[in-house]
Amino acid sequence: MGHASAALPVVDLASTDISAATKSIRQALVDYGFFYVINHGIDDALMKSVYAESNNFFQQPMEEKMALRKNSSHRGYIPPDFEGFEADAGGKGDLLECFHIGSGVDGESKNDVNQWPPAERFPSWKKTMKSYYECAMGTSKRILSLIALSLDLDAEFFKPHDSETILRPIHYSGRAIESKHGSDHGANAHTDYGMLTLLSTDGTPGLQICRDKDGRPQLWEDVHHIDGALVVNIGDLLERWTNNVYRSTLHRVLMVGKERYSVAFFVWPSPDMMVTCMESCCSEANPPRQFPWQVVRVLAEAEARAEVERLTNCVSSGQRTSRWVT
Repeated sequence: MGHASAALPVVDLASTDISAATKSIRQALVDYGFFYVINHGIDDALMKSVYAESNNFFQQPMEEKMALRKNSSHRGYIPPDFEGFEADAGGKGDLLECFHIGSGVDGESKNDVNQWPPAERFPSWKKTMKSYYECAMGTSKRILSLIALSLDLDAEFFKPHDSETILRPIHYSGRAIESKHGSDHGANAHTDYGMLTLLSTDGTPGLQICRDKDGRPQLWEDVHHIDGALVVNIGDLLERWTNNVYRSTLHRVLMVGKERYSVAFFVWPSPDMMVTCMESCCSEANPPRQFPWQVVRVLAEAEARAEVERLTNCVSSGQRTSRWVT
């Protein structure tokens, strides 16, 4: 694709050498904000089932998909060109289409706020997606334990919470839009604004990272597919928590002239949790950059920014933060 390749570390979650794993993760999050994990516990057969269900759903006519359009609880179908607007892409939104699936339980009403395709046409969708959600949550907890240890915290410090954690099957059609920088953007340049993201892809290239958000020109590196591995990155929330020691890295997906499927899993802590600079990440020479904030406030601020972007159809900076993309 004409770009350098990112030399991301590979972390083996089955390794008994916890010290080496935490050291590798710390270096990865300082240098890249991204890394790979292998032996992550998500069965290959389940992964194939998720992709098969995704393919069946996204191949439907648009009117069928729009019948399940995202509701007020952020569950359901999101069409192309609906979010992720960016000036560098000519004011166009992301060309991807996707589907949001949560734990299924609203924290207040205890009702299932998910939207499910009709069982008569998609008899395995609900069971498959729920199984993947549970497995991905288990994998996330293992990774977050290692991240906590890398910050000299208790292994159980980070507690993923179902209320905001989202499973997102994604489809890129392969058609393209030319930006003023000569690149075809399937997902425009953004940072995730949660705590942790797990990503599986079908092997189609396109994912790139830019380690220097403010650099001009921006230097992009390809993130190559590794069979059996997940790509992991952190979001703005964890960058803030670590006083910018760990980086929430700018990334995008380019269109490469063929369909692309991926499955993202976006992890958040409890909305009631306070984000306070960690002791291991600040000092007299490097004081806290942010006041303590409650997670729910960070979430509300990020959602408000995303809505402004959607309504104005453009971001003047040419860069934006999006809640659920990759």
